[in-house]
Amino acid sequence: MPVTLDQALGALPLIAILRGITPAEAVPIADALYEAGFRCLEVPLNSPDPFASIAAMAAHLGTRALVGAGTVLTVADVARVREAGGGIVISPNTDVDVIAATKAAGMASLPAFFTPTEAFRALAAGADALKLFPAEAAGPATLKAVRAVLPAGTRVFPVGGIDASTIPAYLAAGAAGFGIGSSLYAPGRSAADVGERARALVATFTQVPR
Repeated sequence: MPVTLDQALGALPLIAILRGITPAEAVPIADALYEAGFRCLEVPLNSPDPFASIAAMAAHLGTRALVGAGTVLTVADVARVREAGGGIVISPNTDVDVIAATKAAGMASLPAFFTPTEAFRALAAGADALKLFPAEAAGPATLKAVRAVLPAGTRVFPVGGIDASTIPAYLAAGAAGFGIGSSLYAPGRSAADVGERARALVATFTQVPR
């Protein structure tokens, strides 16, 4: 059975954003992240040969983790993510056609929003959870205000500018988890370095009082 969003993010609700990763790096980086506790890995589609990286990681991790794509902007790309073995589609915007196609393909949908209007539109289209992006521009205060009007149980994942120093404030504002990019992975960074950064982020996240 494919990994569900709840299974992937239940124990550790952190999504690794691997912008710029290459197929040659995919498996070593995936292993380093998995060993640190990450169970959800995103390959943005503006990375080199992203579908090959998704396919390599999905085949390697199998039912141990949820692998998918970020920066998904079109319905055609949704189909390619599914063909590569992906199980989650993450977008930087609210596109109801992309959300509907993702759900029709049996994948998890995590679109971005920046305004309450976009958040409610995404939920109405079938989104499983929401991505607040760019989080550094919105800030914890915006997250807290929007969380107050969203349906109970809506999970919001801030993305953009997230690192060990910003995690506590967003958790206090109601974040369900985070998407973490450049503070975790950057092109050319070794698997060992990524693993060390991943363990530090996991430690920070788990130590923040809830």
